[in-house]
Amino acid sequence: MLPSAGHLLSLLLVIGTGGVVPSPRVAPQGCYVAEEAGERTFRCSQAGLSTVPTGIPNDTRKLYLDANRLASVPAGAFQHLPVLEELDLSHNVLAHLSGAAFQGLAGTLRHLDLSANQLASVPLEAFVGLQIQVNLSANPWRCDCALQELLRRVRLAPGTGTGIVCGPGARPDLVGQEFLALAGEEELCGTGRGGARRSTDVALLVTMGGWLVLVVAYLAHYVWQNREETRRPLKRAPVLPVRSEDSSTLSTVV
Repeated sequence: MLPSAGHLLSLLLVIGTGGVVPSPRVAPQGCYVAEEAGERTFRCSQAGLSTVPTGIPNDTRKLYLDANRLASVPAGAFQHLPVLEELDLSHNVLAHLSGAAFQGLAGTLRHLDLSANQLASVPLEAFVGLQIQVNLSANPWRCDCALQELLRRVRLAPGTGTGIVCGPGARPDLVGQEFLALAGEEELCGTGRGGARRSTDVALLVTMGGWLVLVVAYLAHYVWQNREETRRPLKRAPVLPVRSEDSSTLSTVV
């Protein structure tokens, strides 16, 4: 029996997309599919979106959701996109990222744009396993340990580091300052990597200093005690009184 035309079409789609079957869903209003540099691109820029849309083809390699009204990214929002390489979430009002926002993208995602949002902090676990280049500029960062740890795990997009500035939620003395310059001078993680090491070093120094003080105090006391001993006059042996009987005996002998 010959295969049906529909079955043949499905096989051709699988072969042509490297084993990924494009999603048959209709694109949301304001969004469209395009081929850019030979890669499937899904654009939803300035589409008035307030949530991550459905209907994104699962063979999408570049996804643009910039210039919308997205306030959060829920867990697993993009896990149905197994070949996604570039994700643009810039110029939204993002204030919250789920710790599993980029679940399923660890092996493919290479570029992530989170610039020009309302992010004060992000969960570190959202970036675990990702080998990405990220743009974090133009956000009101709290400039705390979480951000310092994040920057140790990701690569910043070229030329975007100076745009990471401390926002109103940061310590008063940090507001308005570039975070990278601060992070190079101050350890913000008292119990994090680096901070724990420095705390251990401080504790070791304090312990050694305490022992040194005890040794010096003991030596000072020992020297003082010996000096006092040398200053005391020597005690003469007591003179025993001579009894009268002994004197008579001595006279008789003489």
